[in-house]
Amino acid sequence: MADDETRKGDFWALALDRAQLGLWDWNLSTGDCYYSPTWSRMLGYAEGELANSSDLWLKLTHPDDRERALASGDRHIAGLVDSIETELRLKHKDGHWVWVLDRGGIVERDAEGKPLRLMGVQTDITRQKEAEAALDEVNVRFRLALAASGTGIWHYDIGTNKSYWDARTREIFGLVSDTDEVAADLWHTYLHPDDKEATEQAHLPPPGSERVTATQYRIVRRDGVVRHVESLVRFIAAAGSDGQILGTVRDITDEKRRAEELAYAAHHDALTGLLNRSAFDQLLAENIGSAGRLPLAVFYVDLDYFKALNDYAGHAAGDVALKSVAAGIRASLPSSAHAARLGGDEFALLVPNCNDACAERLARAVLAAVRDADLGPAVTSRRLAASIGIAFVRDPKMTVADALACADDACYAAKAGGRDRFAVFSAETASGSGGLNAARLAAKLVDAMEGGRLKLFGQEIHRLGRPWEESRHVEVLARLEGRNGKLIPPGEFIPVAERFGLAARLDRWIIRTALSRHGKAMLSGAISLGFNLSAQTLSDPQLWDFVDAAIAESGAPPSAIGFEITETAAVTNFDAAEEFVRKARLRHCRVSLDDFGAGMSSFEYLRRFPIDAIKIDGSFVEHIADSRFDREIVSAIAGIARSMGCAVVAEKIEEKSALEILIGMGVAYGQGYFLHRPEPLEAIMARTALERPHARLGGIK
Repeated sequence: MADDETRKGDFWALALDRAQLGLWDWNLSTGDCYYSPTWSRMLGYAEGELANSSDLWLKLTHPDDRERALASGDRHIAGLVDSIETELRLKHKDGHWVWVLDRGGIVERDAEGKPLRLMGVQTDITRQKEAEAALDEVNVRFRLALAASGTGIWHYDIGTNKSYWDARTREIFGLVSDTDEVAADLWHTYLHPDDKEATEQAHLPPPGSERVTATQYRIVRRDGVVRHVESLVRFIAAAGSDGQILGTVRDITDEKRRAEELAYAAHHDALTGLLNRSAFDQLLAENIGSAGRLPLAVFYVDLDYFKALNDYAGHAAGDVALKSVAAGIRASLPSSAHAARLGGDEFALLVPNCNDACAERLARAVLAAVRDADLGPAVTSRRLAASIGIAFVRDPKMTVADALACADDACYAAKAGGRDRFAVFSAETASGSGGLNAARLAAKLVDAMEGGRLKLFGQEIHRLGRPWEESRHVEVLARLEGRNGKLIPPGEFIPVAERFGLAARLDRWIIRTALSRHGKAMLSGAISLGFNLSAQTLSDPQLWDFVDAAIAESGAPPSAIGFEITETAAVTNFDAAEEFVRKARLRHCRVSLDDFGAGMSSFEYLRRFPIDAIKIDGSFVEHIADSRFDREIVSAIAGIARSMGCAVVAEKIEEKSALEILIGMGVAYGQGYFLHRPEPLEAIMARTALERPHARLGGIK
């Protein structure tokens, strides 16, 4: 019998060892407590290394767990619960904490039912607790990510026909509820009628599919507010059930609104709200290609006296005038017509199914709208007018460029006829500098940029009285080579580039080509280059992205690059000019104000723009030797500019006498045929390379 008991004891000891369970046996009457060898080994101790006192386990228990562990035993002894079950941490011999699950209960009572003996086992659950902690951390991160993204979670149990929405989902739908469970058909009642069928179909993934379906739709909340939402939906299989449909929902109303605003901005002029040039060209092409909209009337509207208004009342008044004119034009047109601001003070209109009488009636209405435009309180007496050119498109094969060229040619005829009037294009009376000839010249310019027939020239800017080699600054110019090899003067092709929206492309070609070819020479300090910017380029919001990329690719230092903006460009792009100058100075590029003094607002620009240099308009310089008035103007401009820390450049120096007078006035820099005639930029660079290298130069200072 004793042998049997021994074998049973060995068997249970082996079972405890294999199961890695620690056994405890507490005699309440004597206070003795037995701990099995497996319990000691679980905590890193050898058998007999720990004294089997009744409070041994309590001494090893983590302070934060003691009260809970004692309470679990007390409730069981008091008969409040059937057994002891609690989780606690015990201190391992090497100092770390071991999580255990303690389970046990009363195994012996006296005749009166009083507990005499308790037994239990403790299981090492450290790995489980670590896994739970890791999972909790993941869940916390997941919930934070959901909260940050504004994403809600929902699921629908197919078998039970029950839906569950988390708090964020209920918030998106505007549902006030304290529970996740919602009526199964509730979601359907929120769907926008126009999106209902497609959305419901997208939320029914086939059972067994692992594909995630993304869908965007509108909901109508109970307060009548329409919101745009996006859902990701997937079928989830579950053992013993029909599965679930799990989904996310995110409110994308603000994103939709921003996308619509960006799309609108990409096709509309920011100041007037009319179509911009690219959008108008596209729309015009579509209308020309639609036979049902012909004949199509194309209007070219150019404001008269707008620059004078800016000079008189300032750019803010000019903006007010442009917005008022745009509103008046829009109100004059039928719903089928479209209006665009091409840039500056130029507008274009297209009117489908418009005959001669219709076009003349609309032209008179537009002229009246411009005359009656509200110019704001800053303008008391001056009024605007317009010159309008009209061209009819009857051939669906006509190009957009030709249509606009014909209307533009007629606009020139209206201006020549006295302004504040309209003219209809006629091939017999088309001017040689406008119309189809201008369109062909624009096409030649595009071909020249792509085919190498656009040439870079340069004109030196000298420090007066000193050798050019001490400053080495060149204004970069462009010359268009015709197919016959003859050069087309810039006075012909640059206005065409501006008229047909090619000026910004031309400026970019010049900047990119010059920097890519001569960036290394600029980096060595051999030369600095100046570039003229058109009004179209000045208004380009992507300009500095382009310039930064060109600088990075060429290696040219920004300090060796100068930009020249004209007063004409600044008049209708004042805010753009101000922003351009600010960004140029941040990059240490130089900025010059060109044609200074030609307009009444010149000194206002000098006050507002923190520029590096001004270039006195050549009309004040070419006759300076014979005109006291011109001498006084130049002297005054030079004095004011110097007092404001700006360098002064005199343009159009064509005689020695003019040079001597300018030096006497203290004008520091000059350019003109007397000093240097424009020549190919490559020739200037070749000559510079043969000269003795200088330290890096800063150009005009």
